[in-house]
Amino acid sequence: DDTKSSGLVGAHIDGGSTDPSSVPSTKEVEGDKSLHEHHVDDEAVEAAASAYVNALLHDETDIDDAEEHIHESTSISSSSDGPVPFEDIDLSVPLSVYDPDNSIDLVWDLMRYEANEEAIREPILVSFLHSTILNHPTLESALAFHLANKLSAPAMIATQIMTLIKEALDASPTFRRSLRADILAVRDRDPACEHLPDVFLYFKGFHSLESYRVANHLWKTGRTTLAHYLQSQVSQTFQIDIHPNATILEGVMLDHGTGIVIGETAQVGHNCSILHHVTLGGSGKKGVDRHPKVGNGVLLGAGCSALGNIRIGDGCQVGAGTLVIEDLPDHSVAVGVPARVIGTFVDVATQPARNMNQLGSKESDE
Repeated sequence: DDTKSSGLVGAHIDGGSTDPSSVPSTKEVEGDKSLHEHHVDDEAVEAAASAYVNALLHDETDIDDAEEHIHESTSISSSSDGPVPFEDIDLSVPLSVYDPDNSIDLVWDLMRYEANEEAIREPILVSFLHSTILNHPTLESALAFHLANKLSAPAMIATQIMTLIKEALDASPTFRRSLRADILAVRDRDPACEHLPDVFLYFKGFHSLESYRVANHLWKTGRTTLAHYLQSQVSQTFQIDIHPNATILEGVMLDHGTGIVIGETAQVGHNCSILHHVTLGGSGKKGVDRHPKVGNGVLLGAGCSALGNIRIGDGCQVGAGTLVIEDLPDHSVAVGVPARVIGTFVDVATQPARNMNQLGSKESDE
């Protein structure tokens, strides 16, 4: 029904949503000409918006199924055989959510639906939403277009950068799946995020992470000079510096992002959350393994630093402003300068990166 359709707008993975009554449903917009004219004045823009409103990609049942599948893919599950591995829970993006061989991409479907609804609510952004999302056939095409326009410069114009991004995405199925895990990570964990288009269009942590994935592909294929150029553009544009040879796995959120530095031999595991001004810095000479190794499901608080070839174990929570210079055991809570362990998570399946509790956790035995 109409309420169910409009109620999807702004829905969080964790269940929060905007007020459905404040958003006109698709059928109301289609059937009430005066309402539609009130929202869009320019005839050309109105025609484009109306075409998308009248031809949604899927009917309401399919949209509900998409939301349900995404709920399932981002829910922590348990097993009688013990804790589920971090890489298999939260944001694993199963084939029921993304299966390119069978033309299943619920993340892209939901993003387009929410972009349509945003265009109805805010007609001044109709052209922008169409050029960045609605006019593109795939999420990959939209990402290449959007990042290229942000990273373009006289030395390399947008069309050249767009080609590089498309090539990286086409060549790497892992990149394509990581892209979806990353965007769902932000939507699931960031309480300031209401819609998938918000992450895609406005969150520079997400932009810098996907740009890093392009540079990482270039680095691995021997195009190191070009990778360094892209790294420099990302640093200047987003104030986030990630070396192209660093290793960052899936479902990672860079929250706010400003001032994050991740060095050449650093590693970041699955489903981590990293806040602004975090440094994963090196200690040692060129050519040696000199940067931190961050496990799965780790939360790194704002302004914390980890230096040298140390290991931060799975499921750790590192408090804001902490300096880590020694290994941290799995599932520990650490604060201070230098870091000291003040607690351990009793439930080893707990993911502080997903809970985003910055002030300590009731799940730990502090």
